[in-house]
Amino acid sequence: MRIPLPPVPLPADLVDVAREFEDGSREPVQPRDAATVVVMRPSAEGPEVYLLRRQVSMEFAAGMSVFPGGGVDKRDFDASVAWAGPSPAEWARRLGTDEETARALVCAAVRETFEESGVLLAGTSETNVVADTTGDDWEADRHALESRALAMTELLTRRGLVLRTDLLGAWDGWLTPAFEPKRYRTWFFVASLPEGQRTRDVSTESSSVHWAPARVAADQADRGDLAMLPPTYLTCLEIGRLGSPEEVLEVAQGRTVEMFTPTVEPLGDGFTLSLPDRLRPLVAERPR
Repeated sequence: MRIPLPPVPLPADLVDVAREFEDGSREPVQPRDAATVVVMRPSAEGPEVYLLRRQVSMEFAAGMSVFPGGGVDKRDFDASVAWAGPSPAEWARRLGTDEETARALVCAAVRETFEESGVLLAGTSETNVVADTTGDDWEADRHALESRALAMTELLTRRGLVLRTDLLGAWDGWLTPAFEPKRYRTWFFVASLPEGQRTRDVSTESSSVHWAPARVAADQADRGDLAMLPPTYLTCLEIGRLGSPEEVLEVAQGRTVEMFTPTVEPLGDGFTLSLPDRLRPLVAERPR
């Protein structure tokens, strides 16, 4: 499936609809909070990223290659969750939100990553990480989380684990345009694949999974070999310019998230959706 990548000319009828939301003629759908995690590992071509191709039957982003992630739910707001690393207050500062929401977003990021890839950012203390999550007992717990029969807090307590929130970095934030019928306010995190752990093709929402250097994934999207939504593509572009997962995480330490909502802007004789200013040079230098 060939998906046009930024800057994308917008059809006139969509521009008209977008204008109706801008001038208040229509009310936008309330977005749902979500978290997605760019899981990385090193390679000779820079950071590799883990991508899932969503089932074509999915209501949102069908057929798209995406990072592990999903919506925040009530389980993620449990304030008693075992926690190591930056405090919820510090995460609130980095994510640009309140402490309760920040805690839930971090929990959702860790939970969704485990549910969709088998990777668990947790350990028995603030200095270690679970080394292997491939056993049948782990798979049973993953299924229970996925079906909502088990909460992350319960899983961690029973196994004597704490969330290693220090293994996450805050990267970006995207809010679906106002004219879309299904909207998400999504915080993007980055994390390195913990030593000893392996990703697994376990998500029921994906038809296939693969690793690819971030810059190669962006090239594949340019050629139409991978279908990506603009935020995924732009994240691959940005991360692909860095040399290693460690460098990505170092950059993330200095970031605070400012949620970006694409709006309609001029493009030649027509219109397109806007981009964050820092990403415009990356798009401008891409071959067309």
